[in-house]
Amino acid sequence: MHREALIALLCAAAVSALAIAPTAASAWAPADTAPIHPGVMTFTEGAQCTSNFVFQDGQTVYLGQAAHCSGTGAATETNGCEADSLPIGTPVDVDGATRAGTLAYNSWITMQQVGESDEETCAYNDMALIRLDPADVPNVNPSVPAFGGPTGVGSWGNTGSTVYTYGNSSLRGGVTALSPKQGIVVQNSSGGWSHDVYTLTPGIPGDSGSGFLNASGGAIGVLSTVQLAPLAASNGVGDLPKEIGYMKAHGFSGTNLVAGTERFNPNVVGAVLKGLGL
Repeated sequence: MHREALIALLCAAAVSALAIAPTAASAWAPADTAPIHPGVMTFTEGAQCTSNFVFQDGQTVYLGQAAHCSGTGAATETNGCEADSLPIGTPVDVDGATRAGTLAYNSWITMQQVGESDEETCAYNDMALIRLDPADVPNVNPSVPAFGGPTGVGSWGNTGSTVYTYGNSSLRGGVTALSPKQGIVVQNSSGGWSHDVYTLTPGIPGDSGSGFLNASGGAIGVLSTVQLAPLAASNGVGDLPKEIGYMKAHGFSGTNLVAGTERFNPNVVGAVLKGLGL
């Protein structure tokens, strides 16, 4: 074989190998030892939140959090089409990561850029993505602690449907047995962008951004607000399928939620006992 032909063959083989090579996150860290996973705390210029799910676009890996976690106004400023936010590119500290992540998407910023005017979308579209540093990607597992899953993007049920979530606010003083929670849907907004839920125990400050799962382990929501009225001690949860759809329509079409490597197990008692080390 001529030297030129051999070089061409080797180059073609290399290109083919690159095309079929697994992405950086195709082999996730073991769930029981991975330092980065859904439910780890995030800190955006001091604002504390809980991450929800892992997302991926090729070799780029993200953690989801609530958009309001990077808000710069008062806690009562919840209209994403009006409230101010820290800019895209803001560093975000992630528990378990060796390097700061970067705010890559924020629904509030996006809605203001595109001139969103739908009242319900403005009020409840509360989703952001933190791009993890490539050095931290090998330390990620997409499974929800205590419950496993998600099994994919799910759908909301009617009132009375069961939901599961994992909060991680530091206000619990490190008592991880209080992190896994089970609850029910008590009210859905007219446009489907928000859902009021009761959980035992209720979400508290610092739990904002937590992910919600349905009874089949599907990822369905992002904790957005602590409700005072009309349903005191309930939580307002944003509709994740709608939030993902909005994100994909505005620059993140190739970004997808990553399913957990651990089987979904909706045993909240077992999850609490596991948190107690029993």
